[in-house]
Amino acid sequence: MKLVNKFKLSSKVRPTRRVWIDKPGKDEKRPLGIPTMYDRALQALVKMALEPEWEARFEPNSYGFRPGRSCHDAIGAIYPAINKKAKYVLDADIAKCFDRINHEALLKKLNTFPTIRRQVRAWLKAGVMDGKRLFPTSEGTPQGGVISPLLANIALHGMENAIKELADTFDMKRPDGTQLGKRDKRKSVNFVRYADDFVILHEDLTIVKRCQELISDWLKGMGLELKPSKTRLAHTLEEHLEEKPGFDFLGFNVRQYPTGKYTSGRVNGKLLGFKTIITPNKDSQKKHYKKVAEIIDKHKGLSQTTLIKNLNPIIRGWCNYFSTVVSQKIFERIWHLTVWKLIKWGIKRHRNKGKKWVYLKYFQTIGGDNWTFAISPKGKNPLRLLKHSETKITRHVKVKDDASPYNGDTIYWSSRMGKHPEMLKRTASLLKKQNGKCPKCGLSFKDGDLIELDHIIPKSKGGRNEYNNYQLLHRHCHDEKTRIDGSLNKGSISQIKIPENYRWEQDMLVT
Repeated sequence: MKLVNKFKLSSKVRPTRRVWIDKPGKDEKRPLGIPTMYDRALQALVKMALEPEWEARFEPNSYGFRPGRSCHDAIGAIYPAINKKAKYVLDADIAKCFDRINHEALLKKLNTFPTIRRQVRAWLKAGVMDGKRLFPTSEGTPQGGVISPLLANIALHGMENAIKELADTFDMKRPDGTQLGKRDKRKSVNFVRYADDFVILHEDLTIVKRCQELISDWLKGMGLELKPSKTRLAHTLEEHLEEKPGFDFLGFNVRQYPTGKYTSGRVNGKLLGFKTIITPNKDSQKKHYKKVAEIIDKHKGLSQTTLIKNLNPIIRGWCNYFSTVVSQKIFERIWHLTVWKLIKWGIKRHRNKGKKWVYLKYFQTIGGDNWTFAISPKGKNPLRLLKHSETKITRHVKVKDDASPYNGDTIYWSSRMGKHPEMLKRTASLLKKQNGKCPKCGLSFKDGDLIELDHIIPKSKGGRNEYNNYQLLHRHCHDEKTRIDGSLNKGSISQIKIPENYRWEQDMLVT
């Protein structure tokens, strides 16, 4: 509360602290600019003021760093754009987007109240401390700031509309020779953006190239440019200039495969001659298996229980992310590799034993499956390793184009939260049971809320770890309930030895 009372918009800010983090799978490092706690809190406040307006203005096919939107929505926008027609694709990436945004161009586009504008300018110009050296910031918005993703989206707002306006000028005709209308021309060009990655799709290569030229010029106005090494022209079905068919986007591979008449896709009963398949891309598969293998290797001397508890979140998270596309065969293959890695893990632990002995010790038959890596503590249910191959494939329903979490449709947004592919089953089930609302405050949960699992009857008062004793609460509501429901009373900490000259007062140890 002391921090809140100090909040004041001004042009005086402290420099951000630069932290270097590894880029996944690369030797490069990515700089993060971490603001002070005060500035992070103030940025969150300014973001709350700006975001509703911009969410009402943002283009429909922008999906990155926006509330209520996800990678799965971006993939959901790509599939219907190509499932009935093979197309050329510009798969592009903006070079150092966060680091090079032109400050003046961004502030002009922001076009907000003078007080907020001055505050945003101060954050942009705050400088950065790298070790003990202060570096000025004449361009870019620091990665790591609370408001930075919103500012980046504002900077890139307008790309889709520029493409649609260009489409109005295309000479596009129907089979009978008549010119397509404005609406049909715009619909024929598909643009999907997730943060600084985007794709442009059209069946005519010339049109895709014209769109690339337009975007390159448009980006110059924001001080940005395309990254040549990550920008490619390809075709979804055929090889193009030695480029393999299809493209990778957000960890997925999107591609069309020639098929026979029995497996071909159809439009109005007419055979297409191909099928559109979206799968986890090869890089995602390699990174995931490498992560699993590293965890197994690091647990040579630790228990099977510890290994299972450390692997399950990794497997669950990866499989849930790819549970909306054609992943079953890939899940089965990676699970097969994982099983053999676990067999080798067991052999290294018991060097005088063979594969069969290791199998009998560490694998059990559960539900008719003989290859369940599990341990059965006495009097408890078996603790088992999750299998990639048991993940259910469920189609993701894309967010409505013009939908915004600030439009007042709380029922729509609460229901979408429970259906998100990366949400835990227990959490999704509780959300549905609670009608998407927090029972403590009565407000609907929304994207970005900090939600925690609570024991209705505290464990310190005999509550059990079972579904009927669980509920979801906002974090602050959970803290309030915990403070007053006896979870932190002396009875729950009676086994803790209180240091001499200390006493309990208002749930705190004081002298």
